[in-house]
Amino acid sequence: MTNRTKRFGGATLGILFALLLGCLIGYTLDDKPVMAEGNATTDHLAVFSEVLAHIQNKYVEEVDVEQLIDGAVNGMIATLDPHSSYMKKESYTELKVDTKGEFGGLGIQISVRDHKLVVISPIEDTPAFREGIKAGDQILKVDGEATQDMTVTEAVDKMRGPKGSDVTLTIVRDGEDSKPFDVVITRDIIKIKSVRAKMIEPGIGYLRVTQFQERTGIEAREKLDELRKESLQGLVLDLRNNPGGLLTAAVEVSELFLDDGKMVVYIQGRDGKRDEYYAHSADSGGDYPIVVLVNNGSASASEIVSGALQDLGRAVIVGTVTFGKGSVQTILPLSDESGLRLTTAKYYTPSGRSIQNTGITPDIVVEYSPDKDISKERKQALTREKDLDGHLPNPDAGTEPDSETEPEAKPEPKPKPETKSEAPTIGEVGGTADEPALTSEEEEYLRDNQLQEAVDLLKGWRILQGKQPLLVTAGG
Repeated sequence: MTNRTKRFGGATLGILFALLLGCLIGYTLDDKPVMAEGNATTDHLAVFSEVLAHIQNKYVEEVDVEQLIDGAVNGMIATLDPHSSYMKKESYTELKVDTKGEFGGLGIQISVRDHKLVVISPIEDTPAFREGIKAGDQILKVDGEATQDMTVTEAVDKMRGPKGSDVTLTIVRDGEDSKPFDVVITRDIIKIKSVRAKMIEPGIGYLRVTQFQERTGIEAREKLDELRKESLQGLVLDLRNNPGGLLTAAVEVSELFLDDGKMVVYIQGRDGKRDEYYAHSADSGGDYPIVVLVNNGSASASEIVSGALQDLGRAVIVGTVTFGKGSVQTILPLSDESGLRLTTAKYYTPSGRSIQNTGITPDIVVEYSPDKDISKERKQALTREKDLDGHLPNPDAGTEPDSETEPEAKPEPKPKPETKSEAPTIGEVGGTADEPALTSEEEEYLRDNQLQEAVDLLKGWRILQGKQPLLVTAGG
C-alpha cells in the first residue's frame, strides 16, 4: 500500500540540467549527484557541447546562452509524450498555485494535436467558458501570433496576464463552417469551485466535480453530507469536461462511495513497481444507486474515479467515451527554481485495465444533443488522448478504434440568451399566463438530455428494486 500523500503534482526527486565540460549531471534534492548512464550518453552530450560552442563562437549574431539552453531542453522534451514539459521559474510557480484552485488566466485546458493547440476542456464558470470556448476548438493564434509548433507551456505563458486585460484567440471549430474567428476574452483571477451540489428532484442528488484539487475530497464529502440530510436516494456524479488534477483528490472522492479497503487505482512505471491506492473510509455513503456522467472532456483523474466505480460495480457510467489519458506526471523541481513535468508511470483501474488512448467506455452511450444537428464533422473534431502528437501507446488495447465509428460526445455549451428559442427536450421554457417561465437553471436541466437520462435511470432503479418510487415532478 502506498503513502496516501503521493499525488500527480508532487515528487521527492529533483533534476538539474547543467552543461559543464560536456557532462550532464542530475541531482536529488539533497544534492547527491547521479551521473548519466552509459558512454553513449556522454558521447551525445559531447556533440551537444560542440554545437553550443560553435553557435557561441561563429554564429552571425551574438546569442543568449540561456535561450539556447531553454530551446535545447524544450526540444528534448518535445520528443516525449504531449504531457511532459519544461517549465521556467514563472510557469512552475504558477503551477503550484493552480492546484490550490486560484490563478490568473482564461480557464481552459489545452494540449497539442497535429502540431496545433487544441482545447481539451474549458473550465466551468471561467472567462473562456462564458465566452463559449468548446472542447475540440483549435487555437490558431494568440493575440495575432501563430501557435503552429508552439509548446503548451509557451501558449499558457502568452494567455496569462494581469486581471482585466484582454487576449484575442483565433479559433477554428470544425463542422461549423470551419472558418477562423476571433474571440476576445478578458483575463480574470480564476477561482475554481471544484465541487457543487443540489437536489435536482426529490430524492435525487446532483454532485458536480469540475477539477480535482487539494480540497476537492473534503468539499465533496461536505456536499454529500448536505444531500444526505435531504433524504438522498440516488446520486448523479457529473464528471463531464473535468480535465483531471491530483491523484489523491481522485482517490478521496472515490472512497466516498466505496467500502473500506477497496482498491481505487494502481500506478506502474517502467521499473515494474506497483503503487496501489485503496479506499480508507468508515462510511461508504450507503447503498443508493449512482450514475456517473462522462464525456470526451473527462480526463485523467476523472477517468480514475469513473473507472474505479465502474470496475467495482458501484455506478453506471453514462455519456460518451472519455479522453483516454492513462499516464501519471511527476513534477520535478530543478536547481534554478524551474520545473520538469515528466510522465513517469501509467495508471490502471482495479481490474487491471489501462485506459491510455482508449478511455472509459460508458455502460450506456448517450450523446449530448440539446439540438438535433450534431454534424459528423463536429463529432470527429472532438479531441481525445489518441489524437495528441506523441501520445503513449497502449499495447493492451489492440487496434485503436476508428474515430469515425466510435461514439463521441458533443461538449455541452453554456446556454446563452440567443439560444433560448431552441426547442427543449421536455416542455416549454418561455412560460405562459398560467405558468411562470423557467429559471436558467431549470432550463439548462431540460436541455441536458444526458442528465435527464441519468435521472430516469435512478427512478427506474427504485422500481426494479421493488422500493417506493421516487416522487415524480411535473414534466419528470
